[in-house]
This record gives sequence, structure tokens and C-alpha cells, in this order.
Amino acid sequence: MNLAKHDAETDMEMDMTPMIDVVFLLIIFFMIITDMTQQDLEDVDLPVAEHAQPDKPDPKEWRPIINVPHGGDMIIKKKTYYDPDVNTGPDKWNDLDVWLKSAANRMKKEPIAPGSSTMIPDEPVLIRADQVTPFKYVQYIMERCGQEGTQIWKLQLAVSTPDTNEAGN
Repeated sequence: MNLAKHDAETDMEMDMTPMIDVVFLLIIFFMIITDMTQQDLEDVDLPVAEHAQPDKPDPKEWRPIINVPHGGDMIIKKKTYYDPDVNTGPDKWNDLDVWLKSAANRMKKEPIAPGSSTMIPDEPVLIRADQVTPFKYVQYIMERCGQEGTQIWKLQLAVSTPDTNEAGN
């Protein structure tokens, strides 16, 4: 039986191609995931608040977010549900109402009063309004949340905190 002996000084080359492929796939994966987490947010200049609590939502839980740029459009996940220039007439709120009712149905519920069998949504809707957006558009969302069949009573308004670098100047 002839067994080849292994020479310890023989150079062994390692093929790096599979490892490079895996690294590129991981980079692409994380780029896609990072982009998906930002799809709820529109580019708006939030009003500045001196004393705001940091927003730390649970990324595993669904969170309803309505973006309101300066023109008064109501945008949810890159889709416009209300445009003041386009939506007119008696059914101008129809798209927003349908979305709010479906959001209310997805939310956890709690009794309206102790011992009551009437259940209402117990999660907030986050409103991200631009700092120059007329308040009437935020008020419209509040009114739509109080409609029969929706009854979302918790709202959050997004704000930004002052930039510490600008505050010192």
C-alpha cells in the first residue's frame, strides 16, 4: 500500500471567491432591509420641540403613520390618501377613512369603560406633519379618527429636537 506523505512546507492556497460572494450578499441584504424600514417616512421638516421624549418604537410591531407635507397631502407608505387639490366633493375623505378603519381593526382593543363590552382601539396613530403645514390638515385627521367605526383616540405628533450644534451658535 502506497500512501503519499504530506509535506508540511507545501503551500496551500485558499480560494477567497466564495467568502467574497457571501460578503456581497450580506451587504445587499442589509441595504434592502434598511430601506424597507424607512418606507413609512416621508421627507418632512418636523417642528422643533425643546422638551420632547425620544421615539423608540418596537420594530416588530405594526405602527400606523400618516405623513403630511406642507401642501396638506396625507401620505401613508408612499401612497397619497388625500390631496387637497384633487380630492373634492362629499367623498373627499373616503380613501383616508377606509385606511383609518382598517388601521383601527388591526389595533389592539380595550373596553371603553371598566365592565363595558364596547371595545375601542388602544394604539396611537403617529402624525408626521411638516412645520409649515397648516394645522387644519392635522385637525382633519383628528376628526376622521373620531368617526363611527374608527374611534382611534390615541394620537402622537412627531417633532424634532433642536440641533445642539446650532443652539450654541
